[in-house]
Amino acid sequence: MTYTLPSLPYSYNALEPFFDEKTMIIHHTKHHQNYINNSNSILKNTPFSSLSIDELISIFNEIIVEDKNLLRNNAGGHINHSFFWTSLKLGTVLTNDLKIEIEKQFGTIEAFKEKFETVALNHFGSGWVWLVNQNGVLSIVSTINQDNPLMGKLISNTYGYPIIGLDLWEHAYYLKYQNRRLDYIKSFWNVVNWEKASDRLQK
Repeated sequence: MTYTLPSLPYSYNALEPFFDEKTMIIHHTKHHQNYINNSNSILKNTPFSSLSIDELISIFNEIIVEDKNLLRNNAGGHINHSFFWTSLKLGTVLTNDLKIEIEKQFGTIEAFKEKFETVALNHFGSGWVWLVNQNGVLSIVSTINQDNPLMGKLISNTYGYPIIGLDLWEHAYYLKYQNRRLDYIKSFWNVVNWEKASDRLQK
């Protein structure tokens, strides 16, 4: 299976003014495409080349390939960004089961957002911050580089099924926000696709 760049479910300027068009174009067509190209190159002529990206990540600990660390970063980049694009949409509202679960775990929606922002802000260097379902319990975790919680604890130092995730690499925000990472993190709440997040909770 050759990985290909997924189309965005919206135009590049659809998330303005929170996520700017120029960043979205570069992020999608350059950074994500590069992760795909590198993954395809590493997996070519290996027993794992027929796996979907979800299958590959789910058994990543068992995979034996040359340049495994390079594959970890690039295949992780592919699955993370594929997840990220579908996590974004203007104008959705947090309701129903997901709202109830967040309030049950964190007390209030504001307390949840504050904790998510704190974890994101305190994450050193590049990586991601996630809301994950850990066996029925919602937790906020972060991963380094392009690690994904689905890789499991041995690789990513955490685990769980991602509900929402925010890219903390500078390429995701620097053109618009420069060093103001907190402004970027707070802007995320305006573009979270809560409908998609609620669907993921059901899984």
